[in-house]
Amino acid sequence: MSAPSPTAGRRHVVLHRWPTALGLAVAILSLVTGSNQESLAITLAVAATCYLAAAALGEPWTVWPAALGVSLVVVVSELIGIAWWAGLGGTAVVLVVVGLALRVSRSALLAQALAVVGFGGAAVIAVFSTPQAGVVVAGLALASHAIWDVIHLRRKLVVAPSLAEACIFLDVPLGLGLIVLGFVG
Repeated sequence: MSAPSPTAGRRHVVLHRWPTALGLAVAILSLVTGSNQESLAITLAVAATCYLAAAALGEPWTVWPAALGVSLVVVVSELIGIAWWAGLGGTAVVLVVVGLALRVSRSALLAQALAVVGFGGAAVIAVFSTPQAGVVVAGLALASHAIWDVIHLRRKLVVAPSLAEACIFLDVPLGLGLIVLGFVG
């Protein structure tokens, strides 16, 4: 039996780390295309709401479709004249009710609901702050969300590990990168 080629080994590592690559790519794209306090705040609130959705449904894999669904809530809210954060707040309430009806883990549901209140609150504060203060609040909150991501990645609870990994490499570079760009630009 022959040893795998170095190219095959590198390909395996790259394919295995696709969530890292995805998170970094989205962070870089966001920084290059001109993110601001509101886009940071939306990213933060969407991330927290996706985690709540996975907890409410009791299936970690649902966090990926939830990311799409929660993002659509933001878009539809704005299209119908409701603030995106109000749409996400209503969605969070519905998710808690769904989680209670499905009798999912109460501790996981409570933890994610409290995270939505905390991170969502920071997102709303950021939106109603001055542009520079808003970027700092949202950027620091987004970067700190990576701690939440690491906890979930290590414990392999609530959300798919691939999403937690992708979020780590989105949250830190985007949150801190926009703060830095805000102060030098």
